[in-house]
Amino acid sequence: MSAESNPSESLNERAQHLLRVLVQSYIREGQPVGSRALSRDSGLSLSSATIRNVMADLEELGFVASPHTSAGRVPTDRGYRFFVDALMRSDLPAAEATEFAELREQLDSAIEGPKSLIATASRLLSQVTHLAGVVTVPIVPAATLTQVEFLGLSENRVLVVMVFNNREVQNRVIQLSRHYAPEELRRAANFLNDHCRNRTLAQVQAELVQLLRHTQESLNQVMLDAITMAQRICEQQTPSEGIEYVIAGETNLMGLAELSSVEKLKRLFEAFNEQRDILHLLDQSLRADGVQIFIGHESGYQILDDCSIVTAPYSSGDGVVGVLGVIGPTRMAYERVIPIVDVTAKLLGSALNSRR
Repeated sequence: MSAESNPSESLNERAQHLLRVLVQSYIREGQPVGSRALSRDSGLSLSSATIRNVMADLEELGFVASPHTSAGRVPTDRGYRFFVDALMRSDLPAAEATEFAELREQLDSAIEGPKSLIATASRLLSQVTHLAGVVTVPIVPAATLTQVEFLGLSENRVLVVMVFNNREVQNRVIQLSRHYAPEELRRAANFLNDHCRNRTLAQVQAELVQLLRHTQESLNQVMLDAITMAQRICEQQTPSEGIEYVIAGETNLMGLAELSSVEKLKRLFEAFNEQRDILHLLDQSLRADGVQIFIGHESGYQILDDCSIVTAPYSSGDGVVGVLGVIGPTRMAYERVIPIVDVTAKLLGSALNSRR
């Protein structure tokens, strides 16, 4: 297997240890790490020449890079990825355990509704990590159709009375190409009630399109009338706006050296406002299991090349309903941020469940 597909096979234990020390030092200090500092911090009895040789190997493999202004090395996106996947310590310091207890207390004691709770979670993530916190608004499961009735109006219009989830009633007026007699409307309603009960409107539309495509020649007039009316209903369905999110602490990013460029900040804040790129990543996280980490160029969006995004889905009694995370520079304290995001997602799900 190549080094590209399995980096750990190219790194012996000594190289992995030095890479971990380098990443941790750079995250902590923000300065390129030289051989002397690595010799001091690694706890290994190695000469500077030996460390330089290991660093040269790591640079050749793409785990570290040498800035032009310094003889020291800094981690690359690939180095951060290997650190996160293979080298990071997962033990939780007592200080973070205390922070988690405070997070739990603040989320559990909040008396707001779900949307305000989401804003609280975003703000708390930002405060604890000193980065930007982002939380998507819980997805409401699509309502299922329980019953439908049609009532003829003037000028080929029909009033549609729909009952969703056995309790919510919605009325819509649809325009048809001809007049339908009361008996025709009743038969069409009966057909839809028999074939489409307990389905969402999107599922009704998909099923009727499938039926029309494969059995059109054998459809009787009642079926055709029902399909016509159902299509008119679905055409009036408001398109989904997709997921929404609440972001807090964007100004925390302004004090970070990696993002201090006015032009970088401007483009990053534009990305926050436009939301499209961020939403795509959050949507990926919504459909994934557990914590997801996008480091630098892994996001696929050039505007985020200097950033890392750590996310985790949160659940309610209906399953996964949203995702939360933090946005910061690639030089973020992954060992601290990842467990904070993971635990906060669980705490938010618990807080939402307690309000059901």
